[in-house]
Amino acid sequence: MKDHSNGYVTTELDHGIATIEFFHPASNSLPGHILHSLAAAIDKAGQDERVKVIVLRSAGEGAFCAGASFDELIAINDEADGKKFFLGFAHVINAIRKSHKFVIGRVHGKAVGGGVGLASACDYTIATESASVKLSELAVGIGPFVVGPAVERKMGTSSFSQLAMDATEWRSAEWAKKHSLYSEIYKTVAELDDAIQHLADKLAHSNPEAMAMLKKVFWKGTEHWDSLLDERAGMSGKLVLSAFTKHAIEKFKKK
Repeated sequence: MKDHSNGYVTTELDHGIATIEFFHPASNSLPGHILHSLAAAIDKAGQDERVKVIVLRSAGEGAFCAGASFDELIAINDEADGKKFFLGFAHVINAIRKSHKFVIGRVHGKAVGGGVGLASACDYTIATESASVKLSELAVGIGPFVVGPAVERKMGTSSFSQLAMDATEWRSAEWAKKHSLYSEIYKTVAELDDAIQHLADKLAHSNPEAMAMLKKVFWKGTEHWDSLLDERAGMSGKLVLSAFTKHAIEKFKKK
């Protein structure tokens, strides 16, 4: 039996569909090594000529993604390490952005913080009715700086502002669909998976060159994101060192 205590990232290829799955026992949170592996897996699938479309999903039946790892956040002791951690999210978002392949997001449960960022970065995100969302960063003294551009691009400034400012409240999957984060929502996981398989199959038989061109069109105006997200990672890396943030994270961990 494999030891999954530190989480994992796997890729499976089937008939042109690359399914990238991540897992962490702490509600699919995202420590640095998972972020690094996710970005690498997306880059690799994007460069593989056998891959026509990518499906990004997490494992388990609970949360889709609980966002940043609190254990790693609380252990950060200087700005350089803080920026390095948040650059992990930047690298995943930029890997999705730069990939010539469409990325379909499968969101089967709640998405928090960085999880909302992942769902936003995907080109087409399908979720269940239980997949509520929350940008909790401000509640722990940081702010959704790195994932913000992806969320704002997908949902618009008004909806992003609501999520960012009301950092302790959940928004329903229906709300997320209404505001364009989710393209479709389904009552059950079985229905979710059927919808994803149907879309992925169609895309796997579409013209790869046309899809690559469309992807470039969809992401027009984001060419500066390498530098933008680097700057945003520095902002978060500085704030994570504050006494307010350290205290807030400790309180969250005790809940």
